[in-house]
Amino acid sequence: MLETPTAHQLEEEIHQELEGEHAPGLLQDPATWVLVPFLMVVAIFVWKKVPALMGKALDDRAAKISDELEQARSLREEAQEVLATFKRRQREAEDEAESIIKQAKTDAKIIAEDARKKMEEQLKRRTAAAEAKIARAEEQAIAEVRGRTAELSAQAAEALLRAQKDDPAQQVLIDKAIGEVRAKLN
Repeated sequence: MLETPTAHQLEEEIHQELEGEHAPGLLQDPATWVLVPFLMVVAIFVWKKVPALMGKALDDRAAKISDELEQARSLREEAQEVLATFKRRQREAEDEAESIIKQAKTDAKIIAEDARKKMEEQLKRRTAAAEAKIARAEEQAIAEVRGRTAELSAQAAEALLRAQKDDPAQQVLIDKAIGEVRAKLN
């Protein structure tokens, strides 16, 4: 069976083991040699005010970042203002273009209506001129036909009367009558 060691036995064993090993000295402990240079570096940092310099550098960096953020905000606001201005100008240009198109359509209708009216007036004038020319030509033709008819009638009457009467006194009366007829017919 296994024996269980007593507390006293355990204590004696630990004491014997410790007596066999000697505790190293402070100068022989490696932790001491790591601690000493570390404390020297910390002392130099404190003496040269490195924490203050680091704090100042961090503060400067924070101020620079803050300035850059503020500048970025102002640039963003300016860009938004420019964008709003361009959008407003674009709307105004579109409205103006629509207005110009509407005005052009209205002007085109007015011009087309004026052109139609002028063309109708010109057509009426030309029609009236053509009708007047035709009327003058008809009157001239009628006058020519009447003149020719009167002339032929006078010649026929003259020939008939001469054939019926050869008397000189009658001849004078006939010539006078023919002259009167010609004058009345022309």
